[in-house]
Amino acid sequence: MSASAIFILDLKGKVLICRNYMGNMDMNQIDHFMPILMKREEEAEITPLVCHGSTHFLWLKHSNLYLVAMTKKNANAALVYAFLYKIIQVFKEYFKELEEESIRDNFVMVYELMDEVMDFGFPQTTDSKILQEYITQQGHKLEVGAPRPPATVTNAVSWRSEGIKYRKNEVFMDVIESVNLLVNANGSVLSSEILGTIKLRVVLSGMPELRLGLNDKVLFEITGREKSKTVELEDVKFHQCVRLSRFENDRTISFIPPDGESELMSYRLNTTVKPLIWIESVIEKYSHSRVEIKVKVMMSRSQFKSRSTANNVAIMVPVPSDADSPKFKTSTGSAKWVPEKSMVQWNIKSFSGGKEYLMRAHFGLPSVDSEELEGKRPITVNFEIPYFTVSGIQVRYLKIIEKSGYHALPWVRYITQSGDYQLRTN
Repeated sequence: MSASAIFILDLKGKVLICRNYMGNMDMNQIDHFMPILMKREEEAEITPLVCHGSTHFLWLKHSNLYLVAMTKKNANAALVYAFLYKIIQVFKEYFKELEEESIRDNFVMVYELMDEVMDFGFPQTTDSKILQEYITQQGHKLEVGAPRPPATVTNAVSWRSEGIKYRKNEVFMDVIESVNLLVNANGSVLSSEILGTIKLRVVLSGMPELRLGLNDKVLFEITGREKSKTVELEDVKFHQCVRLSRFENDRTISFIPPDGESELMSYRLNTTVKPLIWIESVIEKYSHSRVEIKVKVMMSRSQFKSRSTANNVAIMVPVPSDADSPKFKTSTGSAKWVPEKSMVQWNIKSFSGGKEYLMRAHFGLPSVDSEELEGKRPITVNFEIPYFTVSGIQVRYLKIIEKSGYHALPWVRYITQSGDYQLRTN
């Protein structure tokens, strides 16, 4: 069992729109939701699920709205929350921004969507591309020949329409890895992880089947092949198009892809990552006088070949909030003061492996010290490294099989970028 009813409330708890899917609950029970939530907030005991007798409210806050699912008992909470996040995504695809005004302006459309995305408490078609084929902006107008739902709604392959045709058949695949890293002032890595996603842009005719091969450690162990450079993927999450039973049996990623752009899979690697971009900093504060900052940045020689390049590097160095009169000197790129964030941002457009660059900054300080003690904030770094993955994941093959036998071109691109990348200072 999933949700008995779904409500969209404003910040005061007034019902904007609701849909009773199962008819097994008193809809007036929603009146108890806001008082219980406000009481929990006052007591600092706020939880994602609140109860009133045998009624359970599973809720999310988005912008100036509350989305609340109401259920009696034995509901699959993970399914309900996944559904609530999914309908937020669907509404944003239709209205660009999901807030109280967009709900009021499009309530007929919202009712139509709520009718389609869930039936008798169970999620149905939640793919916005498929919904947009038959719930259009003029969907609430009365027409003599009402549009019939496309076959994709009742089809086994609900994420792809039939009869798609292109003159040139291609698949573009992006393997994107984000690096989360925290380094202490002594240079030791305190925490690190890699979050990866594989994104597709599919320009293929008909109903093609794709098979993707990765240098997956488990696959090589199953097949008994020794390979030094394999990757052990954790927390793998697939798009609904992937045949999970086949993946669990022989680790083959086989699927009929959605048309256009989609995220095929995501994964995580909880592994020790050496810093890709290393920073040495000296921040000297002379009270009532000035702050002098010296920052040296370099790309790790052990991680990169000299031809590897980091693009759009931005190094954010914290400065005291009462600093003023900035002066900068950089060996490359440009530095600017961002007073609203109390930091210096040093931008380097392109940064080759093995190179080192230096920035010096000088700030004035007021003659009177602030009474508030400021915490030591870390240096944060943003960057993007093309043609490189930290984990060493590789696409071994991408096969495209279609009954008409056309020739299609697969294109694969690798990108590593910064996630939450922080280096603490002395």
